[in-house]
Amino acid sequence: MAARDRLIVGLDLTGRSEAERIVETLGETVIWYKIGFQLALSGGLPLVSDLARAGKRVFLDLKLLDISNTVEKGVESALDLGASMLTIHAYPHAMRAAVAAARGSDLTLLGVTVLTSLDDADLEASGYRCGVEELVATRVRQARDAGMGGVVASPAEAAAIRAAVGPDMAIVTPGIRPAGSAAFDQKRIATPADALSAGASHLVVARPIVASADPKAAAEAILAEMDAAGA
Repeated sequence: MAARDRLIVGLDLTGRSEAERIVETLGETVIWYKIGFQLALSGGLPLVSDLARAGKRVFLDLKLLDISNTVEKGVESALDLGASMLTIHAYPHAMRAAVAAARGSDLTLLGVTVLTSLDDADLEASGYRCGVEELVATRVRQARDAGMGGVVASPAEAAAIRAAVGPDMAIVTPGIRPAGSAAFDQKRIATPADALSAGASHLVVARPIVASADPKAAAEAILAEMDAAGA
């Protein structure tokens, strides 16, 4: 895939007008956008359909987790909106329900393994008796067995995941920071080049682009780094 097919710009913004400004600024530079809770809950959910009609692709990052019936209905609604990717927390029952609802469609379902802002100490504080590496491995195996299209994981786990699942499953990696960028609240991060070399299929970049004084230049610089890495 070309670098433009692998870069997902996270519209982690409040309000549809701000998101539309970024999309207009980026123009044809960017194909993929991520819409998560912040934008979805501030009037941005209809933007999924608008972007899809404009030829863009949308990664709807809602991290669904509920009883099976509710997950199924949520996936059906995401299909109606025109999303290309949708996240499900990687619990087996939720993933099975999502796969059943999306069967026959082009929607790529992604199992969220462990958030990139968490480390072993955070998992221990949450009551888990294993570290990040072990929990990610378990959830990747369960996502593969459930028939999911891919997983969301940090770049730190990408190489091990790629070795476990082979070439076909998507590995979408948040926590991407170009050299010299601030980590913000992320703990398990990598540069675009390092994430790609580890086996990531798609890179999610939000603040280094949308919070930049020149978002288009920031996106172009990341795409150039991805091209240089062989994306």
